[in-house]
Order: sequence, then C-alpha cells, then structure tokens
Amino acid sequence: MGDGPVLAVILTVLAVINLYGAKYYTLPAAERVRSPLHAWFRASGYIGQSAGILALLIFIFLWLYPLRQKYIRTLGWTGPLARWLDIHILTALGMPLLLTIHAAWHFDGLIGLGFTSMMIVVASGVVGRYLYMHIPRSVSGVALTMEEVGTRRKVILGQISQALGLEVSDVEETLAITVPPASRTVIGSLAQLMMNDFERWRMLGRLRRRWKAMIRNGSFTFRVDRQRRRISEKKALVEAVRLASREVALEQQARMLGATNKVFRFWHVAHRPFAITAGIAVIVHLVVVVWMGQTWFR
Repeated sequence: MGDGPVLAVILTVLAVINLYGAKYYTLPAAERVRSPLHAWFRASGYIGQSAGILALLIFIFLWLYPLRQKYIRTLGWTGPLARWLDIHILTALGMPLLLTIHAAWHFDGLIGLGFTSMMIVVASGVVGRYLYMHIPRSVSGVALTMEEVGTRRKVILGQISQALGLEVSDVEETLAITVPPASRTVIGSLAQLMMNDFERWRMLGRLRRRWKAMIRNGSFTFRVDRQRRRISEKKALVEAVRLASREVALEQQARMLGATNKVFRFWHVAHRPFAITAGIAVIVHLVVVVWMGQTWFR
C-alpha cells in the first residue's frame, strides 16, 4: 500500500473519532462532566489521553528526521532521506486531528500555544515538501550538481529520441519553453515555481496530443508487425511523455535553483522556530500533567 492510501485511512479514522465525539465536544464545560462520554473523550480520558500519547510518540519521531538529516549519519541503512521525508510529512499530517481529540477541542492556555505552533509547522512543512521537490536530487536524496543535472538531461533526451525515432535536436526544440524573467522576491519566486508547474502540465498535454497525432499519421517508424505496432506505439507515447515531464522538470529546477534555495532559506524562518516552540509547549504540558497525576493510568 502506498503513502496516499495509508494517509487516507489514518485521516479517515481520526476524522470519524472527531465526528463521533462532536456531541461531547460541543457541550459547555459544566455539562461535559455529566456526559457518559466524559470518561472517554476528556483530555485525560481513555481516548483523549491515548491520542495525546500517540501524538507525543509521533512528535518525538518527527524530530528524528532533522537529526537523521544532519547528525545521525549512521542511520543511512534505514533508507534514503527522501523516504524519511515522505514518512515525516505523512505522520505530521495526522497531528492536528490527534491534537483536537486530545485537547477535546479546548485550545486555551499552553495547549492553544502548542496547537497553534503545530498547525504552523504542519502548514509550513507542506510548503517545505513542495520546495524540496523542486531541488534536483539523486535517488538517495542528495542534491545534484549542475553538471549531474546536465548529464541526466542528455540521457533523458536520448531516451525520448530513441522511443519516438526523432533526432535529439528535434526533441530539444520541441521541449523548449519560454523562460520568464527571474523574480527577486521570495513571494515572486514561489509564485514562479507554481507557474512553472502549471506551464509544464499544459505543455505535456499539448505534447501528448501532438505526438499522438504524429503516430497516427505515420510520422514515427516502428519496425514491428501490425498487431504489436499498436502496443508499441502506445507504450512509446506513454514513455515519451513521462520522460518529457522529467526533462522539462529538470530544466526548470536547474534554472530556478538559486531562487528555490532562497525561498528554502526563508522557509526555515517559519518552520524551525515554531517547531521548537511546539516542542517546548509539549514538554511543559507533559511535566505538568504527570506532576498533577491527570492520567488514566496512574
């Protein structure tokens, strides 16, 4: 099962718990203690505190990614950084729903500070993942040099040429796109990255239709029998569009690398301090709860 279905299952379960507990969460504080759901959904209840413990374990796990990225190199055997980042984001996306269950939808005081900080961290983490995907990297997650990007682009162009039977120069001319002037501001650079993605999506649609028409008109030569020719043409078209998407993405990433790194540095201003704030709030909250004995397992 891929990350998408796993995330969907997790978020669905947490959403169902929140919806089921809505009849408790919407009660005034004075009436909650008389509700039959109080023992389960209060912050120190069976469900409420279980969600808090799970959120604490996830929070600790989330801090393993920056440690793995910069300090714990010996954990390289656990998988590439890109995979660690995928799991890091996957688990973080469930944190808001977990925290709402644990807090019983009361976000005052220290809980409110921690929840607000966590929401900012999650939102900025989504942006960070978007930026991360715009820096050309190897399979292991290491950033590529401009020379390595150039080498990869040449290989991909050759593969497209071989798949469609076109000259490499013709493929390069087909994939050439208009380059807008680079923005000097962080917001402008981020907007330009998004416009690049949109323009690449539009261009690939046009390419797919164009190459499909060329195949239909016999512009490409496939040296196979008629029955296998249709299969070969379909596979060639799918593979060529996939490779074209990768090549154009690499070109855009290389061209925007300086701007992407600039936005990435600015991103740390929002992500890291709020992550530290959330961490401090969690530690203080944990100490107070244990000290006062507000647990169902005491």
